[in-house]
Amino acid sequence: MSGFIPDTSVSMAWCFEDEVNPYSEALLARLEADEEALVPSLWPLEVANALLKAKQRGRVTENQIRGFLEDLLEFAIRIDDAAIARALTEVRFLADRFHLTSYDAAYLELTLRTGVPLATLDNRLREAARVAGAGLVVQP
Repeated sequence: MSGFIPDTSVSMAWCFEDEVNPYSEALLARLEADEEALVPSLWPLEVANALLKAKQRGRVTENQIRGFLEDLLEFAIRIDDAAIARALTEVRFLADRFHLTSYDAAYLELTLRTGVPLATLDNRLREAARVAGAGLVVQP
């Protein structure tokens, strides 16, 4: 598969104007051009949680959330369920080895297993991916 694996830091930058940056915008343009993204099965839960917290803090309205989700669901985002089966083995190992959350380790495991490059704004995850030999979408 070509494409990329966007973690939640990248995905949520598409929602909030104060988080927009050239990297996230370039990735969004790739999705808008019908490139496929691959995400672990926890990604929808992370996105939903980030939106819920943002709404509770007054950063977004329900209408803004609905609009964002409508746009997001138009993209070719494929959900990979295999990380769940690896949560107590490979994902846990990677989290421990690189001092990551298990959520971030799920993205690292996915990119290592599939060879699809990881797109992240998270410095710790980016460094772990580099050390582990995973592919990364280069920031401009």
